[in-house]
Amino acid sequence: MSDGMSETTASQHEEATAASQEGQLQEEQPQDGQLQHQQPEGGLVAEAPNTVASDTDAPDSATPGESATSDTAAASFEPLTVTYERLRHTDDVAELHEYARRPLPNRSLQAAFSRATALLEAVAGNQHTPLEDRVFLATEMPFPNILVKLSEDPEPQVRRGVAANQDDKNWLVGRLTKDPDPSVRDAALRNPRTSWKMRLEGAQNPEVDADTLDFLSTLGVSCEPGAPVVLAGMVRRAVALNPQASQETLQRLSADTSPSVARCAQRRLEAAQTGESN
Repeated sequence: MSDGMSETTASQHEEATAASQEGQLQEEQPQDGQLQHQQPEGGLVAEAPNTVASDTDAPDSATPGESATSDTAAASFEPLTVTYERLRHTDDVAELHEYARRPLPNRSLQAAFSRATALLEAVAGNQHTPLEDRVFLATEMPFPNILVKLSEDPEPQVRRGVAANQDDKNWLVGRLTKDPDPSVRDAALRNPRTSWKMRLEGAQNPEVDADTLDFLSTLGVSCEPGAPVVLAGMVRRAVALNPQASQETLQRLSADTSPSVARCAQRRLEAAQTGESN
């Protein structure tokens, strides 16, 4: 009897112990989102993967402010051809002025530099661009595409600025020696970029003023002393024969180091004296 009770008691004790352990296990179950543990064989605890992503596990993404800035920049960017046509036809004087005076990017930034100079061509060709800005571009810019555009400007002030620009190509400044405006022609003839052919033609032109002829009469002497002797002499001789040459210019040329130049100047002076005496 005691053995039966002992067995019953032992059995009840084991059941109570098992129930107690089961209750403890249930109490130790983690809440949703926490790490869950299992008891594998061998007594080691295996950690289940975390199903809730933390802030640090989230992939990098732009903040709302950065995203908005990026979207704004993308929306405000215009292709070159669109901006060029807009600047070529706009009547927004303030915008044209701002583009005309905007500092150019560094040449090392090739794409930005090319874009800026292309847009300046559109600004230069727009008659709504303020006159003073067109004159500024004509005198300061070294870029052929801009200077060619400005050489066709209806305002003589602008063309005169191109004619005097020493970054001109010689064919461009040579074309301006034939300009209908005398001040533009004179500025082009004084430009050292002008070819000797154009200088000679200018010295022969009776429409060239006396001051410009006086300048041409100094080529190869006091001005550009290293100039080709024959070419410079031909220009000075043409000045001596030009009816617009002043008496002061002829007096100086009558003592020219080139005998042919001196003879032409002396004959002109003698003819003038003969005319006065008659």
